[in-house]
Amino acid sequence: MRPVTPRGFRDVLPAEAAEREVLTLRLSDAFAAWGYERIETPVVERLDALEAAAGPLEGTAFRLVDLDGHLLALRPDLTVPIARLVSSRLADVAGPVRFRYAGEAFREHESLRGQARQFTQVGVELVGACGPEADAEVIAVLADALRTVGFERFTVAVGSVEVFNAVVAAAGMPESWGADVLAAAHERNFVELQRLADLPGVAETAARALREVPRIRGGREAIARCSDVASACGCDATLGALDETFALLEAAGVHESVMVDFSVMRSFDYYTGIVIEAYAPGLGLPIGGGGRYDGVLEAFGAPRPAAGFALGLERLSIGLLEQGVDVPVRRLDAVLGGPAAEALSAAARLREAGWRVAISSRAGRELVAEADERGAIEALFARDGRVVRLDRSGEPALPLEDPAPYPPSTSWAEGSER
Repeated sequence: MRPVTPRGFRDVLPAEAAEREVLTLRLSDAFAAWGYERIETPVVERLDALEAAAGPLEGTAFRLVDLDGHLLALRPDLTVPIARLVSSRLADVAGPVRFRYAGEAFREHESLRGQARQFTQVGVELVGACGPEADAEVIAVLADALRTVGFERFTVAVGSVEVFNAVVAAAGMPESWGADVLAAAHERNFVELQRLADLPGVAETAARALREVPRIRGGREAIARCSDVASACGCDATLGALDETFALLEAAGVHESVMVDFSVMRSFDYYTGIVIEAYAPGLGLPIGGGGRYDGVLEAFGAPRPAAGFALGLERLSIGLLEQGVDVPVRRLDAVLGGPAAEALSAAARLREAGWRVAISSRAGRELVAEADERGAIEALFARDGRVVRLDRSGEPALPLEDPAPYPPSTSWAEGSER
């Protein structure tokens, strides 16, 4: 048979894998600087636990049955598994707790349009804290992380589920109408929202809000505009808290990268407060998102407020490429040839000095060619207890200092003299 990867899955080759590793480490360091600790959860969860928090996952989750007869699912994101962990393993910890993670998530798709069914999420969860201070921290961590990995231009869009919920509650319409409103809002279907607002029986204050609120976006002034439109629907407290959150973002110095956008909604139904999406120019999809999900831990019998976000590693890579940002990957320092015993001994000494060294059975021009192929900075040869650099023709040039120097930073290919 011809070996192929399943639809929606892919192999990651060394060059891309190295960039992904660098991005993951940079993000982890950025999160750790805010006090977020590393955590890991299994790739499988009990399906009933996932659905208790996230709602029905029919057609979304990869399902399997273990030998005990339990119905399991590959995790569609990492938020619910972490909520499950906190609710069980850390139920007696007062908190708040701050966790960071990097891991694979899996979602099923029926179509053949090339959607990824496996992707990597890197993110944070702040559990046990609520209010504008906690919301502002999560948004500021996101902005800080995007700058850390190299984004010069990006936007963090912030909306509120509570505003839509208040509008639906004020409309005086059946529950099915409200479900249709939220479904249209998730899809940013302004035409459908207009149709639903125009139906007979919708309270005028709610109808006006439904027509106008999803189109409101901007800086802090957008919150005031939303209040003018939707205040009669009973969302003053929500908008007041959002305004306070924005004031804290101004104090943190990240507000210029933040846009208030009341059309922002997230695909999962467990969000209860702010919702966040991060965008980079040149990429039509969000590179990450999240928000407040205070009801998720309550589904596990341990109610606590919580908020967080996840960044899609694959989309981050594409976004950086669109902005012309190179991810600095450390290359192989040297390919080292020579008699096996001498090469092994010399390589050990170099690694102790911090070098990255690959041993080769080649010599001369072939060794230089291999160094070029592997992107190594040096081509070295060990013999008679010495290590020498090879020139471009494969001939011995300069001996390597003893003890071994620091790893090199430039090669002959970049114009250095050897």
